[in-house]
Amino acid sequence: MHLSILKQEIINILDNNTTVEIKLQAICNHLQNEIDHYDWVGFYFRNGDKEELKLAQFSGEPTEHTIIPFGKGICGQVAVSNQNFIVQDVSEQDNYISCGWEVKSEIVIPIFVNGENIGQIDIDSHTINPFTEKDTELLEFIGEKVAELDLMFLYSA
Repeated sequence: MHLSILKQEIINILDNNTTVEIKLQAICNHLQNEIDHYDWVGFYFRNGDKEELKLAQFSGEPTEHTIIPFGKGICGQVAVSNQNFIVQDVSEQDNYISCGWEVKSEIVIPIFVNGENIGQIDIDSHTINPFTEKDTELLEFIGEKVAELDLMFLYSA
């Protein structure tokens, strides 16, 4: 994983004169295509004033988990904790929502706007123990860059 190249590619995607939705979809597609252990990539955002997350753009197999209550699963726990959550083996998690039998690990990084957790980027992998510091650094970078977009319509009531 060449972090500097990937970061520049993300900046290039975000600099395109397109809608926020197209930019987020392009990020999902790019990450899934460029990083072998990223089998599902998606963005979840707070669903208005509700204590739940709503799936926005994603790349990978469709999921039935389009709404996730705060506290439920890895994504729901990140919505409450405001902390990165890396699960190298999902079979070891009690509070895990299975998105498919092939998913073996997951990393979720919160996105903050003005100090408020408004959403997250979620990666599922079909490999056990694939995530490194490079993944965390890249996804935190993406979260910071996405937070600069006008996302209000995605998570406001």
